Amino acid sequence: MLIIDSATYDAIVAHARRDHPDEACGVVAGPEGSDRPERFVPMLNAAMSPTFYEFDSGDLFALYKEMDERDEEPVVIYHSHTATEAYPSRTDIALAQEPNAHYVLVSTRDGADSPSYGGPVEFRSYRIIDGEVTEEDVKVVADYNTGEN
Repeated sequence: MLIIDSATYDAIVAHARRDHPDEACGVVAGPEGSDRPERFVPMLNAAMSPTFYEFDSGDLFALYKEMDERDEEPVVIYHSHTATEAYPSRTDIALAQEPNAHYVLVSTRDGADSPSYGGPVEFRSYRIIDGEVTEEDVKVVADYNTGEN
């Protein structure tokens, strides 16, 4: 199960809406071994595409170096789908290289005709290990300390 605070959830959704009709992408880092997504890091979709996302290699290298220095790891790797459901594509599955990460997909497909999307989204999380996709529940909490919604 992915447990995520509401501020981070809202930030991921806002990024997906802002970048629509292109796919948005980013990482939420957290302390190594904690499984707690704490530091929201929106990234640039270097592909600038409505059907594909690609992290800028220089930005990604800098992020991994920074996470290493801070004893962090990528807890959530997210991107949006602008015309399809929030389910990993074959390409998403093939590119999934972090077995401990939660892969979050946000679909903004219901706003496909809108240049500035503000409608409902589909927010789903998966574990992707060795090409096998397993959907997991998402629990949004107001605060990690209380665990309350």
